[in-house]
Amino acid sequence: MRTTVEGVQVDTRHWIDGRRVESVSTFTDVSPIDEQPLAEIAAGGTAEVDAAVTAAQEAFPRWAALDVAERSAILRRVADEIEARVEDLARVETRDNGSLLRSHRRGVMPRSAMNFRFFADYAEKLAHPDGEIRGHRERVTYDPAGVTAIITPWNAPLMLATWRIGPALAAGNTVVAKPPEWAPLTASLLADITTEAGLPPGVFNVVQGTGAQAGAPLTAHPGIRRLSFTGSVPTAGVIARAAAPNIVPLSFELGGKSPLVVFADADFDLAVSLAVEQFDNSGQVCLGAFRILVEDAIADRFLEAVLERAGTIVQGDPRDEATDISCLISRPHFEKVDGFVQRAKQDGARAVLGGSPNDELGHLYYRPTILVDARPGSEILTEEVFGPVLTVQTFADEDQAVRMANNTRFGLATTLVTGDRDRAERVSMRISAGTIWVNCFFVRDLGAPFGGNGRSGIGREGGTFSFDFYCDVKNTVFAPNGWTG
Repeated sequence: MRTTVEGVQVDTRHWIDGRRVESVSTFTDVSPIDEQPLAEIAAGGTAEVDAAVTAAQEAFPRWAALDVAERSAILRRVADEIEARVEDLARVETRDNGSLLRSHRRGVMPRSAMNFRFFADYAEKLAHPDGEIRGHRERVTYDPAGVTAIITPWNAPLMLATWRIGPALAAGNTVVAKPPEWAPLTASLLADITTEAGLPPGVFNVVQGTGAQAGAPLTAHPGIRRLSFTGSVPTAGVIARAAAPNIVPLSFELGGKSPLVVFADADFDLAVSLAVEQFDNSGQVCLGAFRILVEDAIADRFLEAVLERAGTIVQGDPRDEATDISCLISRPHFEKVDGFVQRAKQDGARAVLGGSPNDELGHLYYRPTILVDARPGSEILTEEVFGPVLTVQTFADEDQAVRMANNTRFGLATTLVTGDRDRAERVSMRISAGTIWVNCFFVRDLGAPFGGNGRSGIGREGGTFSFDFYCDVKNTVFAPNGWTG
């Protein structure tokens, strides 16, 4: 089972124990660009999951025992191979998930390579200083945990997968990955790449399929020792219940309803640019600040400027360099986004930009949308839309801004725009979020902690935080005497 996507050959079978594996059944992968079928994908289930977990268990002792420098050298070769294939990966993923080709070329695919290289380097220098208590020496070590299940989303499939696969492998774990059924193709290419880089059979496995068929047996499998999931809150609840009997540590990166808080003393042009930037990837970004909160004193001028800037956004085929935003991922998701907008308008909100599908382009293209006058506490202000839909609200003072920013069950990120350094310090301390950007957006070192509060997730990953999760952290205490040799 192979297909050709944008001139690139992609195998659509599973990757288990270093070989391609077929399934009795398949599912159809559809490109969101034009809603045309791309390929028939092997649809895995319990049998394929069992085979993949068994292969990962058998490969684990040898991979875990490998000197960290040898493991890291292989992972750096994986990074090299990704960099060598950036163009292929970019073209395939653009066709598969509809994100901009220029973004994949310039940022997303290079970052996928960086994820492997960063954690390979970090593993070699990972250390905890010995401690001392009453003459006893304490040594903290990071032991590989075992088989890691990694379930990833469709909005940045390869990059978000490597963000977890990189540290899991660097820690000495083996991996079973389930890629998103709406955009599975680059996971298959990654399997080829890891093999070319010298990763031993069974260390990295890919089982494709739907959440119900492949995801459910994977999350409930007794052989899994770590589980990382990026996706929706409802699915996370299902996964947590499935993993609970096996007492499997979980890392969840879930939804967001993040605010962009603009104070009157802000750099006005910067604030406008940051607001319009939230339409990136057609709003299919968990970290996006889709609730725009702007101080009364500049609200009218700010909205006018945002509308003018947003009016220049070019929507179209993501393979065109001139395109700024493209399509939504699937017909069900498209209908979900439109449902949010139409219900908001019925509830009293006004669309001052967009507010409907892009009839000129058809298919899954939804117009960049800005809603005002939404009723406080309404669905559009509290639930994650995951589409190109911004709401604008106003506040009178700092205290109200903080209350509005925190008026959410989510807590993934917040963006503040202010010219007052003291205010930035005060407000950032009072807002509940895993990441806060002040006068910037989407800037983060891979060693920094990343994760969300509330319904935005469980745990933190990045740098040492990743190894705290993917490893069994051990404390060994040595007595000062009693030695016989």
